[in-house]
Amino acid sequence: MDQAIRRYPLEHRRSAAMPLLHLWQEHFGFIRDDAVLWIAEKLGLQPINILELVTFYPMYREQPPGKTHVRVCRTLSCAMAGSYELMEKLCADFGIRRPTHGDSMHNPISVSPDGNYSVEFVECLASCGTAPVCMVGEQLHENVDAKSTVNLLRNQTSNIKHQTSPHPLERRLIYKNIGRADWTTDIDCYLREGGYEQLKQALTLSRADIVNKVKNSGLRGRGGAGFSCGLKWSFIKPDEKRPVYLICNADESEPGTFKDRYIIHYDPHQLLEGILVSCYALNAHTAYVYIRGEFPEGAKIFERAIEEARAHNFLGKNILGSGFDAEVYIHRGAGAYICGEETGLIESLEGKRGYPRIKPPYFPAVLGLYMCPTIVNNVETLCHIKHIIAMGGAEYARLGRPNNTGTRIVSVSGDVQRPGYFEIEVGAVTMGQLIYEMAGGLRPGRKLKAVIPGGSSAKVLRADERFKLKQRQPDGATVERELSIEDIPMDFDSLTAAGSMAGSGGVIVLDDSRDMVWVLNNINEFYAHESCGQCTPCREGSLWMKKITDRILRGGGVVDDPKTLKTIGDNIAGRTICAFGEACAWPTQSFVEKFPEEFAARAKKALPPPMPPEYTPEQLIQEDQIPTVPMAHDPGWEKAGAKGTI
Repeated sequence: MDQAIRRYPLEHRRSAAMPLLHLWQEHFGFIRDDAVLWIAEKLGLQPINILELVTFYPMYREQPPGKTHVRVCRTLSCAMAGSYELMEKLCADFGIRRPTHGDSMHNPISVSPDGNYSVEFVECLASCGTAPVCMVGEQLHENVDAKSTVNLLRNQTSNIKHQTSPHPLERRLIYKNIGRADWTTDIDCYLREGGYEQLKQALTLSRADIVNKVKNSGLRGRGGAGFSCGLKWSFIKPDEKRPVYLICNADESEPGTFKDRYIIHYDPHQLLEGILVSCYALNAHTAYVYIRGEFPEGAKIFERAIEEARAHNFLGKNILGSGFDAEVYIHRGAGAYICGEETGLIESLEGKRGYPRIKPPYFPAVLGLYMCPTIVNNVETLCHIKHIIAMGGAEYARLGRPNNTGTRIVSVSGDVQRPGYFEIEVGAVTMGQLIYEMAGGLRPGRKLKAVIPGGSSAKVLRADERFKLKQRQPDGATVERELSIEDIPMDFDSLTAAGSMAGSGGVIVLDDSRDMVWVLNNINEFYAHESCGQCTPCREGSLWMKKITDRILRGGGVVDDPKTLKTIGDNIAGRTICAFGEACAWPTQSFVEKFPEEFAARAKKALPPPMPPEYTPEQLIQEDQIPTVPMAHDPGWEKAGAKGTI
C-alpha cells in the first residue's frame, strides 16, 4: 500500500484512495466499514472521502460475493448475442434467484444459497466482437456458450482471442504486430523489431519540432471527440513553470468499442513508447495510464512493460543519457463510464467521484490534474505519435484524406458473420465494404436494418436512408453527392455530415430481426446506470427514458410516449456540464425519429388520467384498456383538455 501511495505527489495523497480500495478488495473480497476508516486514516482523509468512492464506483462491493463471482456483460452487442440467456442459465445452475425487475440496479450481486457462487450483470466489458462475454473472477471469457456453463467454470484461465491475419482492405500501422504467431509482449521481441528507435530519435529533436510534426500530420483524437492532437498539445506553454502531466485514457467503456484492449494486451511497449515521446514533447515528467478496472490482466501486462523499459533506461532518471526524466504509473478505474470524459477522469485520478468539471475554466491544458497543465490522450492516439516520428508529419498526412488523416481502428460487432477489429486508412473504406467484405456480411437470409457507426452514443443510421454529403475533390472543389448508407466513407467528416459521428470507432450492425424498441431500451439502461448524477437533466432524464422504453417493451406504452421520449432527449442535450448529456440523448432522439412506426406500434394505449387516481407503470402494463375521464376544466396543458376528455 505504501508503494501505491508513493506514485502520487505527497500533497495529493488522496489520489491513492482508489488503488488502496482495490488492494483491500482483492485481499478481503469486499469493502468493510473498517476498511473505510483505515484507508481514510492512512491517507489523512475523512471517512466520507472514502465512502463516497465505494458508493459511486460499481466495482467496489460492500457485501461479500460468492467464492466464485461471475460478471456477465449486458450491453447491446452481448445482449444481442445471448447474454441474458447466459445469465438465466447461470442462475438456474447455481440455484440463484435474481432480484425482481428494477431492483438489480441497487442490488446488483446475487449469491447462491450455499455461498459458493454469485452473479452480476455489468456494463460493457470492451470485447463486443467476441460476444457474449463474462468475467469469472478476474479472468475474461469470450464467445461463451449460454447452453454450457460447466466448461466456463472448469476453465479458469483467460481466453482473450485475436484475429490472426489482416484483411486485404486493411492498412495496419498500430495493429501491425497484433495476431502475429511470432510476436510476444516482452521488450526483447519489441527491440528486435526496431522498438524504442523513435524515442531515441525524438530525444534528438526539439520539443517544438515534435509538436509541429504532430500538427502537420493532421492527427485527430481517436477517443471519440476527434479533436486535433497537435492543436491540443500547443495549448501547453513552452515556458510553463508548473508541472505538466500526461494522462493516457485507457478507460475503454463505450459499448461497441474494443480496440484499445488489444494494444494493451499484445503490444504494450508500442503504447509506452508513444507515451514517452509525448512526455518529452510536452516536457511532462509524470504520466498516468488510467486503465479500466475491468482490465486486470492488461494492467499487469503494462506494469511488466514499464519495469522492462525502466531496466533498459527508457524511462526513469536521465533517459538514455538525455538529461530528461519521466515516470509512468498505472491507475486503475473502478467501472465508471463517465471517467472516459477527460475532466471526470482527472477528478477520479485525484481520488474523488468522477464528476466532470465545467469548461471553461477547467480546460485540462490550463487547469488539469492537481490544477496543473494536463494533456489527456487516448491509447490509440498516443500509439500514432510513434509512427508520426518514424514517418514524418507530412508523410503520415498522406494516409487517409484531408482533415481525416492516418489510420484508425474500427470495431465491428452485432449482426455480422465475422465481427472483429479492422485498421483502415481513414475514409478509404466505405460502410458497405466494412460490413459486407471485411466483416463477412449479415447472417444468411437477413437484411441490413440499421447501423450505429461510432459506439452506442452515436445516432443510428437507417439502412434505407439517402444521405447528401459534400465531398472535396483532389483539385480542391466541393461536390455534393447523394449516397446510400453503404457508400458512406468511414471518416470523421462524412459520418458527421450523415447525421451521426465516427466517435470511438465502434460499429454496431443491426439486421431486420431486431426490435428497435428493445435495442433503444438496452442503450437507455446503460446510460441510466452510468450517469454520474451531477446534472439534473441527465440524472433524471436518462432514467426517465429508460423507464419509458422499459414500460413500452412490457406492454404499457401510451400514445404520447414517443413524443415524450424525444422531448426528454431534447431537454438533456446541450444542458449538461459534459457531453454525457448528448451521449444519452442522441440514441433516443435518433431511434424515435428514424423508426417512428415501431414505437407507435408499441405505444397504442390511451393517455392515463392526468389527475389522481394516477396509474402506476405496473397498472399501465397490466390493463388492456385505459379509460378516459371527463375533466372539470381545461388544465391548460397544450390544450390537452379542450374537448373535455383525454
